[in-house]
Amino acid sequence: MSGETIAAVATPPGTGGVGIVRISGPRAAAICRQLTGILPAPRQARFSRFLDAGGDVIDEGIVLYFPAPRSFTGEEVVELQGHGGPVVMDLLLQRVLACGARLAGPGEFSQRAFLNGRLDLAQAEAVADLIESETAEAARLAVRSLEGAFSRRIHALVGRLIELRLYVEAAIDFPEEEIDFLSDGKVSTDLRSVIEELEAVRSSARQGRLLRDGLTLVIAGPPNAGKSSLMNALAGRESAIVTAIPGTTRDLLRERVQIDGVPLHLVDTAGLRPSDDPVEQEGIRRARQALAGADRILWVEDDREPAAADLVVHGVPAGTPVTRIRNKIDLTGRTPALNEGETGTEVALSVRAGDGMDLLRAHLLAAAGYRGSGEGEFIARRRHLDAIERAGKHLLTGQEALQRDGSGELLAEDLRQAQNCLSEITGEFTPDDLLGRIFSSFCIGK
Repeated sequence: MSGETIAAVATPPGTGGVGIVRISGPRAAAICRQLTGILPAPRQARFSRFLDAGGDVIDEGIVLYFPAPRSFTGEEVVELQGHGGPVVMDLLLQRVLACGARLAGPGEFSQRAFLNGRLDLAQAEAVADLIESETAEAARLAVRSLEGAFSRRIHALVGRLIELRLYVEAAIDFPEEEIDFLSDGKVSTDLRSVIEELEAVRSSARQGRLLRDGLTLVIAGPPNAGKSSLMNALAGRESAIVTAIPGTTRDLLRERVQIDGVPLHLVDTAGLRPSDDPVEQEGIRRARQALAGADRILWVEDDREPAAADLVVHGVPAGTPVTRIRNKIDLTGRTPALNEGETGTEVALSVRAGDGMDLLRAHLLAAAGYRGSGEGEFIARRRHLDAIERAGKHLLTGQEALQRDGSGELLAEDLRQAQNCLSEITGEFTPDDLLGRIFSSFCIGK
């Protein structure tokens, strides 16, 4: 792969003031000379005309040259910054390809940066996360990951696991020593410390994943309970049609909002009730389908009506967290309140009057596990959490083997497995198909 020169438009599709064609690989400098007749001094902008094969001008703009290894990819990199029209960009890219480059695949520039040691895998993913950030808080944490905050925590944990493995394996290899190294307390103490640190990283990663992916909240309940009004109140605009007629909402309505930097994906659904109307029946079917994919369900009921005894019969999946919302307390005289009970959380509020909405917003943040801004946080993905979860299971299994049987061999194997799980995050230990799956999700040109 590194012997090929790749190129792509690095700016978004569409019309803009500036468009960039990025070139990386051993022929980048030669292609630059073919197109412009010059090769600028490293990292110094130079104005030039971009010429086609016949010497006619395609465009004019700025040329930047980054020699290896001091570039984003670690290879020779040239950036041609021209005018951002789609036709101009396509003509310029086709000229670059005709000079010996090939079209880059999704995320291939970042992949080369990883393979050439310019970024580890977590940092490379943070590049894409920064580009795709939906909130300022998510962008801030993506920058922290890009600068290595997450990687340093993982590297420190891996280093401690390696030290512990060396100690345990030395005890296994030299059983004739008079001191029983496995029962002297050091191994169990160090192992417990590693487990505690891993739990701290897991907690930070959960919050980082929340700020990256957000929380899907499905608003459900009987007709005319105020579901669409709640959707509009959380969204801050008239997104859903609200009338006094039951069954107004027939299809799923989606909105993206944020509370204190946490992205929320709201889904308003049709009222759940028996119906002979085929259109309403389809809306109810879609509502129940949406319930199956919810991170949390907001079950809205009219405070003047009795609460539903069993939500499972309405299609609410067992095990999915539910917040019961008793709406229209302005009509019952009830005081806004948040109550935690055996069946979950209940929030008494009035969407129309706004009473109790702050209680609901605070509850949603707490339910999501959000703790507010913290300098120790970083962006994280589901695969990172999965790797941390698997590492934790191996450490607990090893701890149990040590406590129950005093087995150094089993502990050593679990320590090795935990190390491999954590190393997947930074790319030091990489399953064969992992890189392809990760970088294929990146945009072209990055």
